Amino acid sequence: MARSDRRPFSIHVVFFLELLLLLAAAASVLSASAANNTMRPRNELRKYKRIRACLKSLNRPSLKTIQSPDGDVIDCVPFHLQPAFDHPRLKGLKPMVPETSSNISLRTPHRPYPDPPERPRGHEASVLADGEDSIQLWRTSGGTCPEGTVPIRRTKEEDILRASSVRRFGRKPAARTRRVSEGSGHEHAVGYAVGYQYYGAKASLSVWAPRVASSSEFSLSQIWVISGSFSSDLNTIEAGWQVSPQLYGDSSPRFFTYWTTDAYQATGCYNLLCSGFIQTSNKIAIGAAISPTSTYNGRQFDINLLIWKDPSHGHWWLEFGSGVLVGYWPSSLFSHLAGHATMVQYGGEIFNTRPSGFHTATQMGSGHHAGEGFGRAAYFRNLQVVDWDNSLIPVTNLRVLADHPNCYDVQARINRAWGSYFYFGGPGRSVRCP
Repeated sequence: MARSDRRPFSIHVVFFLELLLLLAAAASVLSASAANNTMRPRNELRKYKRIRACLKSLNRPSLKTIQSPDGDVIDCVPFHLQPAFDHPRLKGLKPMVPETSSNISLRTPHRPYPDPPERPRGHEASVLADGEDSIQLWRTSGGTCPEGTVPIRRTKEEDILRASSVRRFGRKPAARTRRVSEGSGHEHAVGYAVGYQYYGAKASLSVWAPRVASSSEFSLSQIWVISGSFSSDLNTIEAGWQVSPQLYGDSSPRFFTYWTTDAYQATGCYNLLCSGFIQTSNKIAIGAAISPTSTYNGRQFDINLLIWKDPSHGHWWLEFGSGVLVGYWPSSLFSHLAGHATMVQYGGEIFNTRPSGFHTATQMGSGHHAGEGFGRAAYFRNLQVVDWDNSLIPVTNLRVLADHPNCYDVQARINRAWGSYFYFGGPGRSVRCP
């Protein structure tokens, strides 16, 4: 009888111990959940503070604000307050306000810059046709920035939130150049020249509004000026037009610039989203939408771009259209490009995230293959380079390459009217490009 009387007691003890263990486990879970709930607001607060600091750094005091029809806000920022002068290598390099936008004359108390840059021989900086300097949407409302200011597209909180991180906002992923594009998601159809010392490049490129299939992808058409190895010390200067929903929040082609000195790892950025490029024009807003665009079997619209190294002071200047000096990249930003370029490249690029395991349907150029020709395919025409003597000469050793020719291809041609030129592009995913 004594043994049977002890058994219920033992069962109660075991049950009680199990209950204690369950309560302890539940308390641990609740404690962890509470800790996570505490950490989440802290992380959100830190992110919010980083975003606010980024916005404060990018958006400068302006003398005038212009509302663009596409929703952009353009701030007319005093020349000396632009982001360029935050760069460590440009501290103290603070040129005075240009005297006029058409005849740039920069002076600085530390380093004289008394004259406009020396344009290449053979370059015709013709007088602007009516409305030619108004091919960006923000100018169609009739607004202009006053002399002594530069138009800067205002960065909004939602722009930064679309980026993969606050730190990577305004930057391209690494390993995106033509020679290292395999497996990186970046695909190209380009014409290029190598084998000499290059001091600039010029071309006319047609403007389209290709469809971008995913917000994290982009499609662009641009000029590259390149030096260094394609690993860790690549130097590039880039300019053209781009459709990038993640960066701009829409599907409009936008005028853009880029630069890097370490193969896109830590230096450089799009447009004016980091310090470095010094803007001098009050007529062109980098990052603003271009209008009009080319239409299939309709009117073809192109823009002229010239990037060249001023022999007098060594800086790399950018000219847009027929004579508008947008600004310059100081030579002190670069290592290899402090001297000259070893390659110039023209053409298209897309970023392919392979949605659902298939090739993207993001279009390059017009979204049509090169073989369709004028009025249907995108093009680059009048390809030129700047030689050691600061002379513009035709590209005579043009090579072409498409790293995914079933998806996007390129065909080079030559004639008297267009000199060296090529068609390029494609639709992306198709029967030819699964």
